[in-house]
Amino acid sequence: MAAANVVEITDANFESEVTNSETPVLVDFWATWCQPCLMLSPTIDALATEFAGKVKIGKVNIDQNRQLPVKYRVGAIPTLMIFKGGQLVDTVQGAQSKDRLTALLNKHL
Repeated sequence: MAAANVVEITDANFESEVTNSETPVLVDFWATWCQPCLMLSPTIDALATEFAGKVKIGKVNIDQNRQLPVKYRVGAIPTLMIFKGGQLVDTVQGAQSKDRLTALLNKHL
């Protein structure tokens, strides 16, 4: 479901894609049955293009990857988390506007 410039993040590759990333990473926790997640998807894809080379954008399907939502206490979806230097630095829940997410990402560059 991820666009070409959006990384599919899994329980198995989280460390290499997020923890060890040299750039900030926006992680979108989502599921196929979640309407707000599906509505947010085009915004996430647009941000991946807009922030290419500056921020890595990734998606975690919570139905296929059970460890990460538990580890990061994802209680509702969509949940968006920003990691920088391998550390969680920001979290927002629910569908967000592109402007809000752009401002959030710029804050962590």
